Amino acid sequence: MRRLIPLTALLLLGAAASPAKVDMAAAILPLPASPGRAVLPFVKIGAGKIALVHVRIIDGTGAPAQEDRLLLLDGERIAGMGAASDAVPVGYRAIDAAGATVLPGIVGMHDHQYYIARPDLDADGTSEPPVLVPQMAFSSPRLYLAAGVTTLRTTGSVEPYTDLNMKHMIDTGVLPGPHMDVTGPYLEGASSPFVQMHLLRDAADARAMVNYWADQGVTSFKAYMNITRDELKAAIDAAHARGIKITGHLCAVTYPEAAALGIDDLEHGFWVNTQLDPGKKPDTCSESEGFATLAAMDADGPEAKALIKLLVDRHVAVTSTLPVFESMSPAYRLLPQKQLDLLSPGARDDYMTIFARNAQRPAARKADQAKLWSNALRLERAFVAAGGLLLAGPDPTGAGSVLPGFGDQRAIELLVDAGFTPIEAIRIGTLNGATYLGLADRIGSIAVGKRADLLLVRGDPSRRIADIENVDTVFKDGVGYDPAALLASVRGRYGQY
Repeated sequence: MRRLIPLTALLLLGAAASPAKVDMAAAILPLPASPGRAVLPFVKIGAGKIALVHVRIIDGTGAPAQEDRLLLLDGERIAGMGAASDAVPVGYRAIDAAGATVLPGIVGMHDHQYYIARPDLDADGTSEPPVLVPQMAFSSPRLYLAAGVTTLRTTGSVEPYTDLNMKHMIDTGVLPGPHMDVTGPYLEGASSPFVQMHLLRDAADARAMVNYWADQGVTSFKAYMNITRDELKAAIDAAHARGIKITGHLCAVTYPEAAALGIDDLEHGFWVNTQLDPGKKPDTCSESEGFATLAAMDADGPEAKALIKLLVDRHVAVTSTLPVFESMSPAYRLLPQKQLDLLSPGARDDYMTIFARNAQRPAARKADQAKLWSNALRLERAFVAAGGLLLAGPDPTGAGSVLPGFGDQRAIELLVDAGFTPIEAIRIGTLNGATYLGLADRIGSIAVGKRADLLLVRGDPSRRIADIENVDTVFKDGVGYDPAALLASVRGRYGQY
């Protein structure tokens, strides 16, 4: 006789079969821990009752800057705001911030923890295989925090256990660094130039990979260039079943195809969309890897308008990563000396080799790249004008051209070059990232009750966006960190470890 299973048991079985959804707030922003022995040397202002007096506030919402204000911090929370003429409450330590500006901590949305190494890189840009990706577990988190990045998404991992363990050590006060949304290993297709990536076999493999790494604690995923539509769909469905979002640096799959499959975010602005690439074959990365589409796509043309409408209607965010493409800008210049000083000797040599090679480009190539740069800026503006959620990140990978933290600042500055106001660019680099992560009620803007994740800079970024580089103090969970001490600890190390 067939055994009958009670309805309650069936419900329990169904619940057990459904994967648990991730509590993003608890995972990314756990309760703060006291700074440990290795962190204390970088603490400038301990957590407590702190009053920033005569400070300018850019709250991250897009509202105009507020002059001559009082901002109160109580431990890890923002406790109050008022006029500078208001009395400082009893028990608060008053800090005169006249001439300085406080803004939300940067929420970096394409912030790797590694460096791409090209063995025996020579003047013509060639190197010996394989391309290697050493982890910068020591230097990267310090660089991010020093620049004012208080929360980041790793946006692709080559050492996911390192990233997860690093996050745990930061969260528990063992190491200095920002809050981290740890992205799982790249979801890459059957081929890749990177020897450290797993190559997906099929859709079932993509699904299994998502579920395994979600169980390990990652809180986002990233699809990569050679993933197929079937593999991407399987990964999206598996991630969404866990309450986890998935982004993509795509090529084999076009932007319209990815939007139709349900992807949450697209990396690198509009640089890697291949929908108009000549000879594009389904599920195959095109030779131009999207540059042909970008060259052909006018922001005011029908293809661009249709694509942007699709992305907005499907609630697909776009992550701007202008710093990694800035060498194509006619205004690109050598990195400032203070950034060059942070590179290891090998990384600095590689950077100078690539910079010299770029400087020798033929005039026609420079003109073609300038058109790509202009089109990319205009498309990002058009996307925002149509109601799209634009995020910001630098993609700091290899040869020193984009450094962690400094690249996040530069990403905001380049948005101003693209035509956004400084206030709009700051919102894209702060509140928009928090909104995408589902954390806008906790971080991303300055409001009473939110985390005291703040960036105090000398000057006024609302008038001169470059002042965002003049970092005085970085508050994370109400603890004020010393950027100079953090940078000094990694000088000459980025590219080494």
